[in-house]
Amino acid sequence: MLSFIRLLAALVLTIAATAAPAQQEYTVRPGDVLSIEVLEDSSLNRSISVLPDGRFSFPFAGSVTAAGKTVSQIQASLTDAIRSNFSVPPNVFVSVQPGSPAAYASESSVQAIDIYFLGEVNKPGLIAAARGTTFLQALAQSGGLTPFAATKRIQLRRTDPRTHAQKVYEINYKALSRGATLSRDIQLLDGDVILVPERRLFE
Repeated sequence: MLSFIRLLAALVLTIAATAAPAQQEYTVRPGDVLSIEVLEDSSLNRSISVLPDGRFSFPFAGSVTAAGKTVSQIQASLTDAIRSNFSVPPNVFVSVQPGSPAAYASESSVQAIDIYFLGEVNKPGLIAAARGTTFLQALAQSGGLTPFAATKRIQLRRTDPRTHAQKVYEINYKALSRGATLSRDIQLLDGDVILVPERRLFE
């Protein structure tokens, strides 16, 4: 019985050893599904479909090119893109599940953008929005602010997909909601991250 268990364990290790290089050498295509894990922040873990344009969106990284790249190349790109948000270089793990490109070729998929809400909103996480959606419109999709939101210190974090440089814009929701500055309601882009901090005492 013991020898059978050892044989089974050796077989599992052999399969794993041969599967890993196959994942590394495979080049990603539109329609594939990427499973991404960040060891230092489990809230970033997710499965993402590669869109028809060969890209996908990820928090703090913006729009990332995946088509034509291997898993190891995507891992390196993501690690570099989100590194500035961690005190030490993050450990990023990516695996791929081949999919059907035709399943994602619809016009609605191409026109949708991904927006990420974090912090004091009623429905934090990813929302899919139409191109041209503004901050207030996206906020409504996320269920609005909680009673604990710091309405004057909301941040929009936008990452340049080419340089990975991140710009931070401050949004005063209280002023926007009064209607006096609706002309300054920001139009959101694919991969934008909205951070809503908790208000301080007496804020």
